[in-house]
Amino acid sequence: MGYILRGIDETETIKISAAITTDVVEEARRLHNLSKTTSAALGRLLTATAIMGSWQKNERDSITVSLDGNGPAGKIVATCKNDGYVKGYVTNPSADLPIRESDGKIDVSGVVGQGNLTLVMDIGMKKPYTGTVGLVSGEIGDDLAAYFLQSDQVPSAVGLGVLVDTDLSIKAAGGFIIQLMPDATEEEIEKLEKNLAKIKSVTHVIDEYHSAEKLVEILMEGMNYKILEKRDITYKCDCSREKVKDAIVSIGPKEIKEMLEEDKKADVECYFCDEKYHFDEEDLQEILKEAKEINLKKYNVEDNF
Repeated sequence: MGYILRGIDETETIKISAAITTDVVEEARRLHNLSKTTSAALGRLLTATAIMGSWQKNERDSITVSLDGNGPAGKIVATCKNDGYVKGYVTNPSADLPIRESDGKIDVSGVVGQGNLTLVMDIGMKKPYTGTVGLVSGEIGDDLAAYFLQSDQVPSAVGLGVLVDTDLSIKAAGGFIIQLMPDATEEEIEKLEKNLAKIKSVTHVIDEYHSAEKLVEILMEGMNYKILEKRDITYKCDCSREKVKDAIVSIGPKEIKEMLEEDKKADVECYFCDEKYHFDEEDLQEILKEAKEINLKKYNVEDNF
């Protein structure tokens, strides 16, 4: 189980969130059988999304961040509700690249490629808020910082890291997001920049200390601050047979009837946890009946399927 700290400086102009997500990313790696490079990519996105999920006000509020790049990983998605549960997936989990010769680091930008970052925020309104920006580097931290500046006009520093061990297990993972409010002074900004420069590698700090408190301490050195909240985060998928059944119902009677005629069954695999759900001919007959009833009530017309 990982955890997140949320804090603020005494002038309330610098907000900081820091997370340790080693266990969270390891569970994602295990479930999806991720490669070294996709572990790093999804792990970074899971960490950032979990942090943003902790900012929401209501338990049912959710954040979903997707990276649609042209790299070998394909689409990378992470989603988190304000309940401490985060989940995600990679279209091509086995995609992998050699360590970059230029800096000796995992080639996250290479596996992500060029494309867009999309954030969807559902806070219970009629329609979720959706924002999209172009990927600036594919390193994910830089891309999120660009999103905050372009979409929210909030200058931010985002540091994310995943350290993969020789057996592909996750040795350390976590990160931070710092955001400046409009009243931040030049002096405060200068202190923050000096502190950020001290962190050459997020994964090095996490591997050495395994502590979000230490991350905050380094980043906020020379400034008075307080921790507002500490909360646990866990990789957990909330899929169920009932939810999958409802999803099949929603596609409509015509499509369900085609399933019956062509396959006499339906097999559905959850993207987020790889759980498999099987519906036989009898199950589909019941689902078809339910879909017809919904269709009739919704449109007040006789069913023709």
